[in-house]
Amino acid sequence: MCALDNRPSGPTTSLFTEPGPPPRRRVLRRLLVVALAGGAAAGAALMLWPHQPAPHRAAAPPAAGPRAAEERARAQARAVAQAATQAAVLDGLPAALPDLVSLIGARESQVRAHPKDARAWAVLGAAYVERGRRTADAADYPRAERALQTSVRTAGNKGGPEAPAALAALANARRDFPAARRFGEEALKAAPKRWSTYPALIDAYDGLGDYKAARSALDKLMALKAKGAARPAVMARASAVYRDRGWREDAAAQVTDAAAAAGTPAEQAAYLTQAGELAFERGDRDDALRHFTAAARLDPGQAAALAGQGRALAALGRTQEALTAYQGALGHRPSPDVTLELAELYESLGMGQQAEAQYASVQTRARREADAGVDEELLVGRYEADHGDAQEAVQRLSAEWERQPGIEVADALGWALHRAGDDKEALVYASIATDSTKGGGVRSASYAFHRGMIERDLELDASARRHLQDALRINPYFSPLQAPVARATLSTLGDQPPNEDAPQ
Repeated sequence: MCALDNRPSGPTTSLFTEPGPPPRRRVLRRLLVVALAGGAAAGAALMLWPHQPAPHRAAAPPAAGPRAAEERARAQARAVAQAATQAAVLDGLPAALPDLVSLIGARESQVRAHPKDARAWAVLGAAYVERGRRTADAADYPRAERALQTSVRTAGNKGGPEAPAALAALANARRDFPAARRFGEEALKAAPKRWSTYPALIDAYDGLGDYKAARSALDKLMALKAKGAARPAVMARASAVYRDRGWREDAAAQVTDAAAAAGTPAEQAAYLTQAGELAFERGDRDDALRHFTAAARLDPGQAAALAGQGRALAALGRTQEALTAYQGALGHRPSPDVTLELAELYESLGMGQQAEAQYASVQTRARREADAGVDEELLVGRYEADHGDAQEAVQRLSAEWERQPGIEVADALGWALHRAGDDKEALVYASIATDSTKGGGVRSASYAFHRGMIERDLELDASARRHLQDALRINPYFSPLQAPVARATLSTLGDQPPNEDAPQ
């Protein structure tokens, strides 16, 4: 059974489900009167709760003896586990899905009983963000937003950094980087030495293409010299920034150390997944598969690890295993980006009917996430450029570039312009994505391939050859559809003539 099947967000537990049938609405109105009397600050969230009958009398105390001792021990263990999970979600650390489910249930009960508890609302919102990220259930994001806004309103001017920091994480999960920067800076102002505020702020700066600010934030984070449970998370964040700078060896060393020092299986699995992604980016299929397999063993609900397994297995030619891994990833986290990967793998295998079904799912899943406030313009633009309407891709990605001009958007816009036939303009954006002096320091085979193909059509053969060779040197398996095109195009360009100009 997949992780989604075990979640308790049914109509009798979730705070933010739709109201029930008419008889229940009459009870709900009575609950609202009580809730509003307890405090208007929590009213907007409380009005969405379903009815939960109150017990007629207090439960009898457990009987004395061995059974009572066992129950007390189990209760204490649950409390300890929930405290650890709460600390993790407030710090933005990975948490296991069953632990998140337990924490959410406990905090839902707590805010029902104490609707003015701003910290409980903040914990609940942060847990919703993490669960939404883990499961790709975009419905958790509106729940998170309402809970966190309730926390802010309830706390008033006495609020701490927890709710703004969680709002920054939520905005990053939705790819709303301007909002993430705003909330992250607000959280940082409230607590300048709180290490866990910096990672979300770094993600926001990266998404906005402000790499100088991202590096400055990392320097400040490293200067805090975080210890204990924070140290692995800081190393993992440093790894991501080093990767974006093109420092692949440093990035690999940092995330390897982070995985070794991680305090929980879920955290270790997340860092092993990150290490696997770095290994695959440099074309090391076997090392990538080892990391992804270890991560999935530690945390079976780690969908990114399962998708990584699919990627590495496909590159190794183990096609059926790859398809199974991708399907498992989508069973845990039905995200549109992994759906697109699977569709392209099917297409590369000549399985047209299966590919078309997955391409249709990409659109359906992207619309569902957009309805929950997720910015899927980058993914939809990529999809349209390669499998739909290139002009629509240009329109979408041009607007996205105006709003949040990161490297990923530059690459996607350049490729969309190429597919639409405007290679001169396409090269401007492809250069931004691949030129370290313009921010594009990351070593990406896909980015190099896109620039090489654009240059080929502009008859810049020397530069086209160099970038296509670079793409295959970085990772010969970067795409089941595009890597073969890179090899075929290089064969048509032939060897570089002795008198050909230096790289352009």
